[in-house]
Amino acid sequence: MALLSSISIKNNSFYHKNIFISAPPNPAKYPQRIHLSSIINATYVVPSSSSTPPITLQQLLIPETNLVQFPVLKGFEFNTYMSEKAKLVNEALESAIPLQEPLKIHEAMRYSLLAGGKRVRPILCLASCELVGGMEVCAMAMASAVEMVHTMSLIHDDLPCMDNDDLRRGKPTNHKVYGEETAVLAGDALLSLAFEHLATRTIGVGPGRVVQAISELGSAVGSQGLVAGQIVDLCSEGKQDVDLNKLEYIHVHKTAKLLEAAVVGGALLGGGNSGEVEKVRKYARYIGLLFQVVDDILDVTKSSEELGKTAGKDLVSDKATYPKLMGLEKAKVFAGELLEKAVEELAYFDAGKAAPLYHLAHYIAYRQN
Repeated sequence: MALLSSISIKNNSFYHKNIFISAPPNPAKYPQRIHLSSIINATYVVPSSSSTPPITLQQLLIPETNLVQFPVLKGFEFNTYMSEKAKLVNEALESAIPLQEPLKIHEAMRYSLLAGGKRVRPILCLASCELVGGMEVCAMAMASAVEMVHTMSLIHDDLPCMDNDDLRRGKPTNHKVYGEETAVLAGDALLSLAFEHLATRTIGVGPGRVVQAISELGSAVGSQGLVAGQIVDLCSEGKQDVDLNKLEYIHVHKTAKLLEAAVVGGALLGGGNSGEVEKVRKYARYIGLLFQVVDDILDVTKSSEELGKTAGKDLVSDKATYPKLMGLEKAKVFAGELLEKAVEELAYFDAGKAAPLYHLAHYIAYRQN
């Protein structure tokens, strides 16, 4: 597979950040620095072993950012990969929570857990497992557990005492269908089940690594993780002293920590060594923050119909967001920089195995809902 990614334009120059070239590799062909004015309208010639036609750098400029992003030139069908993995995840989630007594609580749990969604977090978990040489079956329980925790956070986040939202994934929120009391209990039950499922349904992995994965998930959710981000976010509403450092704290804890647990947990259960785990941890931190920056941008640029949830909520509640503190255009540039840093961490790995995570980072950056 041939892959060129993350060429950053800075100071009228561009730099190759990561280069993966199919045989015969010849890095000498690709200079590390070329004056931008001499190449911006030039043609990048794909290695002769590839059938892909020449591409101009102008075509690859990402609007309103400082990045030129090369696509994977051949060998990986991202949409097919996502649909196949999502189908496996959905089947696992369906079987994890059968419809049983007490019917009302299990109906409420299933209503939100099986309501659709992109399944980004569990797919990240599976991709990370396979990146380090593991089999997806080893990480499926972790992937399911992460999605249970994520769904719990959405149910609770939508409650009137929190964000007070009526729409989630294009459907009425859980408390609108089942009532606030049941919604609270459904979230609690999903959180408990996540850890039980991870502890008892993980296949083909030693107990030491399972315990590490449980620890990662637990720390991502608790008072030093998701809850920390949520409480600081609630306490910051309407306040004018929220700066970028505090905003980053909120989003790293409220959003990025769970993404990090998904990716790191997958690598641990796949048998990754300490160096591999640290690389994917850094990757996950960048894409986790990227996810929220993009969320902030979409909140002010898309409609409720396009998002499948209520648009403009942050503006109404006077929350600090990246577009509010940085301006919309600078927020878009910041998103591009986070994408670049995330992709850099993948240079350590085999290009073919890293392709899903590479594409997932771009998917997060350029999603429209």
